[in-house]
Amino acid sequence: MSSLDRLIVIPEVPGILTAEEVLLTAESLRALQRPNGMIPWFDGGHCDPWNHVEAAMALSVCGYIEEAERAYQWLADIQLSDGSWFNYYLDHSVKDTRLDTNVCAYIAAGLWHHWLITGDDAFLDRFYPVMEAAIDFVVTLQLPDGAIRWSISSSGHKERSALLTGSSSIYHSLRCAVAIAEHRGQHRTDWELAAGRLGHAVAHHPGGFAPKNEFAMDWYYPMLSGALEGEAGVQRLEEHYDNFVMDGLGVRCVSTSDWVTAAETAECVMALDALGMKDRAYELFDVAQGHRRPDGSYFTGIAYPEHVTYPDNETTSYTAAAIILAADALSSTSPAAGLFRGETLGATLDLSGPRCDERTTGRCTAP
Repeated sequence: MSSLDRLIVIPEVPGILTAEEVLLTAESLRALQRPNGMIPWFDGGHCDPWNHVEAAMALSVCGYIEEAERAYQWLADIQLSDGSWFNYYLDHSVKDTRLDTNVCAYIAAGLWHHWLITGDDAFLDRFYPVMEAAIDFVVTLQLPDGAIRWSISSSGHKERSALLTGSSSIYHSLRCAVAIAEHRGQHRTDWELAAGRLGHAVAHHPGGFAPKNEFAMDWYYPMLSGALEGEAGVQRLEEHYDNFVMDGLGVRCVSTSDWVTAAETAECVMALDALGMKDRAYELFDVAQGHRRPDGSYFTGIAYPEHVTYPDNETTSYTAAAIILAADALSSTSPAAGLFRGETLGATLDLSGPRCDERTTGRCTAP
């Protein structure tokens, strides 16, 4: 493990997951990392930059600082000239050339998370130009109502629609980007304005996004990202809780299927934690351990009532990473544990106004 001036303490959730078990999960991630720094979904599988960053964040939490920084260096090495990344990569080739805005923005969350753990300003200086180019690319795809187009196709077509999950995550990434800039003595008012417009769209006009209501991530991501807080966030969680949570088993990936996925369960744990709903967060985190394997990895999903893994025996890096981040959030162990509670992030501009009709769920013309 890397040596740091700051002591690394491995998270543990008493009665549910020990520090030794969390570290074993981190080691399963470390074993997947390629020499060039890439972290695929599984051995022989593809890599997407969003889940790659999430895995790097989990490595940082557990003290694998050099490995995490190699992961960020891989992103720097393959970044396209416009600041973006392709959607899926293999070891030595590109699998999918679509440009996904959420995939491109997440590096900001990863870099701020890593700095919170290490306090390494040289690290931020080194990767700031990479993040700046990525965020500038994403902001160019913001729509008049504040939402952000979800992708540019392989043929170069800008998709008209925005996705609620993706835009929610981008909102959080924009806030992290603003925090990084401010820490470095820079003021990116354009990013602040973009975050304010986007957060308003996510919190007040979900009808302006492509309808994906059956997916769990569309349910909890507005709260996980911090765009929908307080009573409004609790109300949204409560309203759809029974649609997505199978009692004693975890979170359905899709409300219409009894397929429980550990990553969605762990992310929902963090959303509950962010809203102060600790008891439910602990309950969900406990049942997520039903996906755990002896080597510390986690099955992607389990289908019921057959109780079979789906995909068959698949374990994924992003699932292991989500478990580690949820353990850190619940235990408030690392200096980055409160990132999804909005800690260390500044207030977002309030862009509600007379041209915003809060009675509707459609697009709004607020500036």
